[in-house]
Amino acid sequence: MSNCVSPPLLLWMEDMCVMMFLRARRLLLQTGILLCILLLLLWVSVFLYGSFYYSYMPTVKYASPVHYQFSSSCDPPPGILCSFPTANVSLLRNNRDRVLMYGQPYRITLELQVPESTPNQDLGMFMVSMSCYTRGGKQISYTARSAMLHYKSPFLRTLETLSTLPLLLSGLSVQKQSVEVELYSEYREDSYVPTTGAVIQIQSLRLQIYSAELRVHAHFTGLRYLLYHFPLLSAMVGISSNFIFMSTLVLLSYLQCGFRRSHLLGAKQHRDKRNRDNGDSRREIP
Repeated sequence: MSNCVSPPLLLWMEDMCVMMFLRARRLLLQTGILLCILLLLLWVSVFLYGSFYYSYMPTVKYASPVHYQFSSSCDPPPGILCSFPTANVSLLRNNRDRVLMYGQPYRITLELQVPESTPNQDLGMFMVSMSCYTRGGKQISYTARSAMLHYKSPFLRTLETLSTLPLLLSGLSVQKQSVEVELYSEYREDSYVPTTGAVIQIQSLRLQIYSAELRVHAHFTGLRYLLYHFPLLSAMVGISSNFIFMSTLVLLSYLQCGFRRSHLLGAKQHRDKRNRDNGDSRREIP
């Protein structure tokens, strides 16, 4: 018996190798195309979710320093100003972008850093007013709130001074209080009359101030609450929903194109067969 492989078997093995190679190359090409399509769909899903988040979510926190001005044209007694301290604060970021978004409630507060001086301790209650205006300086909202320093007895002030004496002597600490005044608990922006700035006034001639800061904090509800407090879960759900939706559209489009191509191919085969039958019938006629 001969140990040599017959030529038909070699040809069959060669054909099988070529066929397997073509199938593997086709499968690799299809896999690469599928991965590219999936990566493209994922990138588009992330881009759509990011665009939606950027346009839908307002500014969470905004803080602006308040620089008070007052008149010095008179000659008042010591410790008394000529006019109420007044400041003009812009509510536009970089003088272009709006801070407040339509329909979103905001909590607006004024934080005052005041020294624990004797005039401030003896002042008692004072008023803080805020008037919001739109372009052109037209007033659209006004509010006024009362405030006062936290009361501390002489004995408590003495104990605090003794306990923080090293820090006070080294300049690492100062005797001051932080007074927070809530001007608006739920301020809502009007889309037709947007707020561009505010005028804040301290209605007291005796209050001494180190510094002041206006703070705007968005109060989220509904979908914005979920997006802000659960950002990772919201991103996963949003991106997954976009990916599934677009994948379904691509799959339906592919099936529709395949169905249309098979329908056209079937119609072409039917037309060719009918033409062949007509040709054969003509040749059979004597």
